[in-house]
Amino acid sequence: MAESGDSINMKLECYQLTSAGDREVNQDAMAHSITDDYGLFIVADGLGGHQAGEKASQFLCQGMLKWAAKYSPQIRQRPQAVFSTWVDAAIGEMTRLFAADSAASEAHTTCAILYVDAKVVLTAHCGDSRIYRMNPEEILWRTKDHSVPQQLLDKGEIQEHEIGSHPEQNRLTRSINVLKRYPAEINRYPPPVPGETFILCSDGFWEHVKLSEFLELAQLSSGKAELVKKARLSVLRAGGGSDNVTVQWVRCL
Repeated sequence: MAESGDSINMKLECYQLTSAGDREVNQDAMAHSITDDYGLFIVADGLGGHQAGEKASQFLCQGMLKWAAKYSPQIRQRPQAVFSTWVDAAIGEMTRLFAADSAASEAHTTCAILYVDAKVVLTAHCGDSRIYRMNPEEILWRTKDHSVPQQLLDKGEIQEHEIGSHPEQNRLTRSINVLKRYPAEINRYPPPVPGETFILCSDGFWEHVKLSEFLELAQLSSGKAELVKKARLSVLRAGGGSDNVTVQWVRCL
């Protein structure tokens, strides 16, 4: 598993890792940027034919980072509107990077994007990559998947723990592509509180990690070692059929 860590003056700490799981190619991508003013975190899970999904996820991450200097100073004026424009600009960069590549027509990606500063928490998500917000006592919320199983959960036809093993778990109702048919869902939340933890992850991680185990990652004693353990556990529980696994752990200190 590829791992890295980072921390800065804003009192945010981040660990991230990614693994191909039992797949030959890792189509997941991740990126983050932590400055004195804000933190930006991105997980994307590519979908498509040969190299298409891999490129889509990587290009979206590159696009978010490319436009950070332009849009991050504008966030406090109109948080949701500016964040939506930022994500759209990243998709535009994804389109530019694909150029005349024939893979572009088959290239899709999910996304889970988190922006945190002292005044606001913003999320952008599309597909079934998730963001969780937790404190040591509870999971405060998670983003809702754009998928058939999530629709069934909303209707009360299945329970939360059944989503990951549902036969239609991979049926998405929305994903990012160069045609911009399905915009990311943008949400605004209250500012971060010291002691809170955010988890961004692809479905290869969350579908094999129990809610109680997510809460273990929110304990103040948790960190890199616990994150690595949960990621490895998710691969093992897949029984030789693990999807790509990507996860970011973000702690507000």
